[in-house]
Amino acid sequence: MKIIYSEKCLEYDPSKLLGGHPEVPERVSKTYDFLKQKGFEFIEASPCSEKEILLAHSENHLNIVKSANFSGHDTVAFPDSLRYARLSAGAAIQAAELACKDKEFIFSLTRPPGHHASIRPAGFCYLNSMAIAISKLLKGRVTRAAILDIDVHHGNGTEDLIYGKDNVLFISIHQYPLYPLSGLESRLNCINIPLNPGTTEEQYLAALNKALFHIERFGPEILGISAGFDTYCEEDKYDLGDFQLKKESYRKIGEMISRTCKQLKIPSFAILEGGYSEDLPELIHNFLNGIKDGESS
Repeated sequence: MKIIYSEKCLEYDPSKLLGGHPEVPERVSKTYDFLKQKGFEFIEASPCSEKEILLAHSENHLNIVKSANFSGHDTVAFPDSLRYARLSAGAAIQAAELACKDKEFIFSLTRPPGHHASIRPAGFCYLNSMAIAISKLLKGRVTRAAILDIDVHHGNGTEDLIYGKDNVLFISIHQYPLYPLSGLESRLNCINIPLNPGTTEEQYLAALNKALFHIERFGPEILGISAGFDTYCEEDKYDLGDFQLKKESYRKIGEMISRTCKQLKIPSFAILEGGYSEDLPELIHNFLNGIKDGESS
């Protein structure tokens, strides 16, 4: 199992402009240190091109990010926004293409996240890494793909960018009501599974089982996972979610996803979205171990 990573993504720090911002470099630096001690193999991330960005985003969106001509209380505009977003999206492309080529699970440990970005930067996100990566795969490597978003927040940006594409299935399991206050209903190729605040592990795994059933029926050639870890029970300290998943829940989640991919005989990859607690390194490690469990079961 390989992990895409670059120390360059640590240079991006919105907390320097917005005090108390949760999307800090330590999210991935501490995870990198933890996983390195566990013996995981790392590959240096490479930025995507503007041409690859335009596979999913409009030229207007690209110009907005490039010029830092936007504002928001949570998504900081600064001259290097595009640089770090390109690195994160490029890592997602690498993960997707390596998964296809080597038929093994690949994890992208980079930032900033991407699943809220569509026509403008929003929700800590500048470019939609998952939509870009899947769009790149559909240019030749695969003809049919699925995206599973397990962040506590609805992946509204990803849904908007792939809506109506009959060769892509999008499924989001998320808390409602919660930012961005969308994803209450399903539409066309986008299946939304909203869950109440206080959702327990048992309830969440039941929802995940439902999502995996839809993926089985769709029959994709690859599965991309927008892996948010803000479903963790300690995230309520940051007012970013109110699910009650425990550390061990993520091993179960990884195993369920991996077993489904094994049944379908398809590769999968995951990219980091949310997850802001100090326990993030352990949560990701448990998820990756769950993927291994599913592969060997």
